[in-house]
Amino acid sequence: MMFGYIIFGAIALLGGLVQRKLKSKFKKYSQIALQNGLSGKEIAEKMLADHGITDVQVISVRGKLTDHYNPKNKTVNLSEVVFHQRNASAAAVAAHECGHAIQHATAYSWLQFRSKMVPTVNVTGRLAQFIIMGGILAINVFPQLLLLGIAFFAVSVVFTFVTLPVEYDASKRALAWLENERMLTPQEHDGAEDALKWAARTYVVAALGALTTLLYYVMIFLRRR
Repeated sequence: MMFGYIIFGAIALLGGLVQRKLKSKFKKYSQIALQNGLSGKEIAEKMLADHGITDVQVISVRGKLTDHYNPKNKTVNLSEVVFHQRNASAAAVAAHECGHAIQHATAYSWLQFRSKMVPTVNVTGRLAQFIIMGGILAINVFPQLLLLGIAFFAVSVVFTFVTLPVEYDASKRALAWLENERMLTPQEHDGAEDALKWAARTYVVAALGALTTLLYYVMIFLRRR
């Protein structure tokens, strides 16, 4: 049990360090003004146009790190900072989110699989913790309840790992386009690449954390006697 707590602590510490590093990287590269003078919005619109995508709208949303692509209404949602600013960080994020739009337009298999999982994850994710708590309390009477909770939680764990190729591929597409179209100088491109690298690592830590938690629940079930 102590070993489990140590692993949890290590994952939590690693997650905090990665998040802190990510914020510092984006702050650093937000100081690098683009020589082409384009805003995140303009970068996104050009990338979509260059890929022949005309039915996706680029819009601004409130908050920080709220950038995302919505496949339901086909919108690239950029935080106000990314939408308006003209720096390496904004270019990286805008291009990355457009990478998801391109995945959608080209029926990228991992994105399709991930999208199909969303309705199931929405249900199992909400119920898992309640079922697991009840299962732990009733483990000696009704262990099957904990097993059901573990199964529900496992769906969310799979989802976090399916997310990894989706995110890495979006960054790969973004960086390739930025380089091929010579949108950035070498210094700007290096900054964009570094920022996206650290952003991707947050998903890796999240997946490892979810897997560690799943294994912890499995250990509780196996030790019920």
